[in-house]
Amino acid sequence: MSEEHRPQAQGREAYRHFMPLSTRWMDNDIYGHLNNVIYYSLFDTAVNQYLIEQGALDIHAGQVIGLVVETHCNFFASLAFPQRVEAGLRVAHLGRSSVRYEIGLFAAGEPLSAACGHFVHVYVERESRRPVSALPPATLNALKGLQLP
Repeated sequence: MSEEHRPQAQGREAYRHFMPLSTRWMDNDIYGHLNNVIYYSLFDTAVNQYLIEQGALDIHAGQVIGLVVETHCNFFASLAFPQRVEAGLRVAHLGRSSVRYEIGLFAAGEPLSAACGHFVHVYVERESRRPVSALPPATLNALKGLQLP
């Protein structure tokens, strides 16, 4: 991969919304930093916490749910327990029944991301697991709040 196409850490200005996340003792691996799967868990936690707080996701009784169909992560610096992490969120693409979230994980107070990644949700009817014809209004409003101007 050429230098010009190599993924780079991003600054906080690249994200629309931030939330604090906690690391846990069990998140560290034998090398003393967060295991790679924990980054994906933090991505998932940040997105779903935002949706719940915005009233766009009812995990128990909502008729529409998001299924993750694609994930990706680039690592730039280690994170470890008991470090505080701040997750930056943005929506990069908003489709009829899907959304691409992009997430940056920052050590608390640091200007550049330790990791950047994305995942794609396809929104489906809970019972049929078929894609919705349109995102529910509450979901759409919450997602628009994550789009950069």
